[in-house]
Amino acid sequence: MKTVVQCDFDGTITDKDVSFMLLDRFAEGDWRKLLTEYQEGKMSVGVFNTRAFAMVKADLNTQLAYIRERDGFNIRPGLRELLDYCSRHGLEFVITSNGLKFYIEAVLRDAGLRNSVPIYAAESRFRPEGMEVKFIGPDGKERKDGFKEVYTRLFLEQGYRVIYVGNGISDIYPSRIAHHVFATADLLERCAALKLKCLPFNDLHDVVRGLQKLLLSQG
Repeated sequence: MKTVVQCDFDGTITDKDVSFMLLDRFAEGDWRKLLTEYQEGKMSVGVFNTRAFAMVKADLNTQLAYIRERDGFNIRPGLRELLDYCSRHGLEFVITSNGLKFYIEAVLRDAGLRNSVPIYAAESRFRPEGMEVKFIGPDGKERKDGFKEVYTRLFLEQGYRVIYVGNGISDIYPSRIAHHVFATADLLERCAALKLKCLPFNDLHDVVRGLQKLLLSQG
């Protein structure tokens, strides 16, 4: 059975949320008030990101320079090993993120990994009056909610076994329909509360070991 490993980025591939780091530095307004409203279920994650990044007027190069100079996050250990494992065993690996594609590409490129990883995340326009952020689904239409889940459903429709890897609140939606789930942080807590079966992880070496056992058990 063809298999895709669908992986979140912020807080999953990285140990911290890069988008929060950028908003803390560049947003000209109370973006954390919006974050609270999102966490309380008053708005979707897509609406939150769109409204929060509209407060950011810094251009692309300024934001990328800040990311590269700031020692505020790390890539979780084991990413290269996870990508190598997927490649050797015929598993497709994709990133689906409610973050922004420009910084995901930059982080992976700086780690020497960009060309090998398909990325589905928000598109950005850098404008003096504030960033314009849009989540475009596989049908080419803008989505305000369910961005990760729509890709999970697409993979399922295409006949894939979906293995989901995530850490956040929004990751529960694709996790509900994936065949297998690796979870940490908030997603792990949500899975426990919903009695949704998952495998916990601390770093991406744990995911590699979990995949080895999973594929061995299923032949």
